[in-house]
Amino acid sequence: MTISSKEHQINEEIRDKELRVIDVDGTQLGILSADEALKIAFEKDLDLVKIAPQAAPPVCRIMDYGKFLFEQQKREKEARKNQKVIEVKEIRMSSTIDTHDFETKVNQAIKFLKGGDKLKVSVRFRKRTVAHPQFGEELLVKFKEAVSEVGVVDKPSKMEGRSLVMFVAPKAGK
Repeated sequence: MTISSKEHQINEEIRDKELRVIDVDGTQLGILSADEALKIAFEKDLDLVKIAPQAAPPVCRIMDYGKFLFEQQKREKEARKNQKVIEVKEIRMSSTIDTHDFETKVNQAIKFLKGGDKLKVSVRFRKRTVAHPQFGEELLVKFKEAVSEVGVVDKPSKMEGRSLVMFVAPKAGK
């Protein structure tokens, strides 16, 4: 059974003259020629896999390569499953937002931050309101204070086109 792989050389792909060979159970068989090592591996109906090509002589192990790949993929899948993907959620407001609407946006932001997501809070200016960015700044300060229990400012507010944008990250302890 020959399964070619980019990270490991197996069976006939190994071209070195001498190899340090490790058996299935972890015992060292010593330094053998590639032909002898292959013969031993095929007698046990297993594969010869080069695991440390940079060593002198290279280290090879006798193992079931298909089973080894399967277990490696299983470990990688388990590691990916345990990762938390952090999303950036956006909350948009206008500089003339009403108090109840503001409270609704704050509650939504708290829910996102408790869920472990980052927030992009943007205050959009329309028409003549762009002439008064201080209203947007005051709104973002008020917003920052409202979510201060669960979030901290990641990037302070700055103008991007007709919007004033601020990033908020969840607190580390939450």
